[in-house]
Amino acid sequence: MSKPVLVLKFGTASITKSTGEPNEPVMVDIARQIAALHPYYKIVLVSSGAVGAGKAQIRDYRGDISQRKAAAAVGNLLLLNQYSRFFSIYGISIAQSLCERHHFANRDQFLQLKQTYEELWANDIIPIANENDVVSNRELKFSDNDELATLIAVGFGAEALMLCTSVGGLLDAEGQIIRQVTNFDERIFGVVRTEKSSLGLGGMASKLTFAKLATRMGIRVVIFGLNEPDSLGKALRSEIGTEFSPQPTTLSARNRWLGSGSLAVGQIRVDAGAVRALQKRRSLLAVGVRDVIGEFATGEMVEILDEQEMTIAVARARISSATLAQQLNQQNVEVANANDIVLL
Repeated sequence: MSKPVLVLKFGTASITKSTGEPNEPVMVDIARQIAALHPYYKIVLVSSGAVGAGKAQIRDYRGDISQRKAAAAVGNLLLLNQYSRFFSIYGISIAQSLCERHHFANRDQFLQLKQTYEELWANDIIPIANENDVVSNRELKFSDNDELATLIAVGFGAEALMLCTSVGGLLDAEGQIIRQVTNFDERIFGVVRTEKSSLGLGGMASKLTFAKLATRMGIRVVIFGLNEPDSLGKALRSEIGTEFSPQPTTLSARNRWLGSGSLAVGQIRVDAGAVRALQKRRSLLAVGVRDVIGEFATGEMVEILDEQEMTIAVARARISSATLAQQLNQQNVEVANANDIVLL
């Protein structure tokens, strides 16, 4: 049987010191724990920390965009060299995978990425993914590595997505870890504290947002910490951290890819009649569109909102936002074909 895919994401605060330098003892232990899982899973390691690792090499570092890009260019090399050293202890080779948003937005490019990963796994090599910070711009960046890890997990149909955090899980109002989450309601998002690591981009709100997306696509999510021995194995066995239960799904691989709403570049608000039509697996017509939000071209992904502005689906647009704005309320104008719509 083919081994299941396991996506592991380690944030900046998990693998670096307060100064931003890589925490070698922690990285050594991460390599040890992953090596124990390696025979049983196709593993993708998403690792933050490049900017923190490289910023000491940038004179008068202030943290502006160009300096962050330069720090990432230096830091990625430093991180990969260390990971290579530590995994080599267990006879495991690694590969670098620098990703950009268009690698996921374009189906053909994503399939090329998938073929590359499959070849790496066939040779027992672990890909280590990070954003290609050197060339990505503010508009096309991933919001953080939680998003990148989620897109990889959704696109590859991962069995589990593991998000490591310095606090060890989702905390309730008393500071205790919530062990199990089966439903994303206001209570869950209401306990999120706004503070985040001074070194990283993401926080718990980010992790919950992408955990919600992943579970909708049938992927089990665990947020955990490295606060005790064999933390990764224990988290995988649901012994520590917060587990988010996957929702049942029968979506095809293509529709899982379509359904990763992080790829959407615009929004379309529709009326109640259009919502009912979509629920019956029909196409979206311009007559049911009430508002167009943002700009998108033909073929790009959009979110479909109901009258309460709740996201009910994502779709590949058959017409551009400019054309749709001119044809609102017109009969027989197809905005998105039923085959290109995924209900959420």
